[in-house]
Amino acid sequence: MAYGTKEREFLKNELNGIKNDGIFKEERIICAPQNSEIDVVFPTGTDEKKVINMCANNYLGLSSHPDVIEAARKGLDHRGYGMSSVRFICGTQDIHKELENKLTKFLGTEDTILFPSCMDANAGVFEAFMNEKDVMIADRLVHASIVDGMRLAKAMTDTYKHSNMDHLEKKLILHKDKRLKLIITDGAFSMDGDLAKLDKIVELAEKYNALVFVDDSHSSGFIGKTGRGTHEHFDVVGKIDIITTTLGKALGGASGGCVSGRKEIVEMCRQKARPYLFSNSIAPVIVAASNKVIDIVTETTERRDKLEENTKFWRKGLTEAGFIIKDGETPIVPVMLFNAKLSQDFAKDLYSEGIYAIGFFFPVVAKGQARIRTQLSAAHDMVHLEKALAAFIKIGEKYEILHKTKEEIIEKYGS
Repeated sequence: MAYGTKEREFLKNELNGIKNDGIFKEERIICAPQNSEIDVVFPTGTDEKKVINMCANNYLGLSSHPDVIEAARKGLDHRGYGMSSVRFICGTQDIHKELENKLTKFLGTEDTILFPSCMDANAGVFEAFMNEKDVMIADRLVHASIVDGMRLAKAMTDTYKHSNMDHLEKKLILHKDKRLKLIITDGAFSMDGDLAKLDKIVELAEKYNALVFVDDSHSSGFIGKTGRGTHEHFDVVGKIDIITTTLGKALGGASGGCVSGRKEIVEMCRQKARPYLFSNSIAPVIVAASNKVIDIVTETTERRDKLEENTKFWRKGLTEAGFIIKDGETPIVPVMLFNAKLSQDFAKDLYSEGIYAIGFFFPVVAKGQARIRTQLSAAHDMVHLEKALAAFIKIGEKYEILHKTKEEIIEKYGS
């Protein structure tokens, strides 16, 4: 047997090293539907505890919405549990096409194709239509799934400094002779919560005859006047060639993703994208619920508007309390702590106060950039946010980090 005592001990030592460094990740177990308040236990067997959830991607509070659950139930009754097939064999139902059409209309694109997840969409899209004659130029902070997708394509890869339009322009000039030039960016960057400069990116794309790709997973449903995404926020609807996004965050919180954009690129994905061709179709129960979600977010902006107000309150409260947060306007609000162990300890103390939030550290973020990433939801009421803010302030005082500079925190705790 290849996996023997030597191999086991090696990996045990690796895991013990992670634990000793204070950066071992423990998964909490949720014993309730996803909501603003959840029942949680630790895997060590502690008692179940009700806490305020401050770190879910449930931006619009739709993960446990009764109308969405009812739609899922009807989908289960009328279309079954699973498809037992990929799309091009016998895995396409009428509701799959209905959802693709609704997403196309919602996003303002030409066509849409569903994938099992946005990670699968990002894994398949580049390889489907790009080759060694082309170049992909990505923002250096794009999501890991985009990086993995780029690795699978034969096209040349290059990067530009985060949101640095001068650097992007230099790269476009450098690669001016390539057959296809594809600018790649997140819409909202999931770790920092800032938005890509899509208006400027589109200007450069038009100037240098390039295509634009945006992963809008942390924007679809709530960024922009009617929640269409970052392309609506920057008034460039119809000018983004490829949008990937997820049904697993604001749009219901289950699973599934899509590629939406130019009809020829979508069709190339349908013909060649390996995660589409070789993965089972999205389950009917999820598709039925997602169709209902799109109806909800297109009928009213009430939830989007509440999320915006919650975000303003939370950002203002943390800033006035003396925390260092990343600038921005999205409901992704990182509280910067810079030290991995401190982020772990801070999160444990928050849990003791009835607040559920997670410490992020290397390799999820760069070394020296540890944080508590908070995320707001339309499901949060003001009583939730006020209690959470009070807990953050109490623990911030305990660790003496309020109204301190980055340098002062690093001097005290290291980076």
